[in-house]
Amino acid sequence: MPNQKKIDLVSEITDKFARAKSIYFTDYRGMNVKQMNDLRKEFHFANIEYRVAKKTLTRIAAKNAGYDSISNLINGQMGIAFSYDNPTVPARVITSFVKKNKLEILDITGCIFENEIFTADRIEVIINLSSKEELLFRFVGTLVAPMSNLVGVLNASMSQLVDLLKSINENKKE
Repeated sequence: MPNQKKIDLVSEITDKFARAKSIYFTDYRGMNVKQMNDLRKEFHFANIEYRVAKKTLTRIAAKNAGYDSISNLINGQMGIAFSYDNPTVPARVITSFVKKNKLEILDITGCIFENEIFTADRIEVIINLSSKEELLFRFVGTLVAPMSNLVGVLNASMSQLVDLLKSINENKKE
């Protein structure tokens, strides 16, 4: 029988599912308290919300948010990372945390990335995506490159013209 606390929790998680740009499901079985606290700190610094929630309530919230087919992602001791800004950051935080702490016990079981469901075997694609800032820098660099080349050519031509005029002037003086 659902009580008010569970109803409120399902409502809160449903809202998070609806607002998040990406949602990562992790199996943290075997992590100790210190490791979990360190992971939560890293998520906090990256502006990511990390929640441990009951699987049944999470399934109900996911279904309410329109994600009926994610039951296979919700297993083990489950923690959920919600990212509202940059959808690739949680995957990077998790993988760097695993490498830094030499853990083999924290697994990403799957994610919802921009409303598309990714299973654990497809997470590597997301990890290798460039961030929004990196893509913007590349784009601006691509736009600026032709103008920089044009300025370089014009400067080279001008300096060559000035050198030619100087040599002609020197020849006339002799």
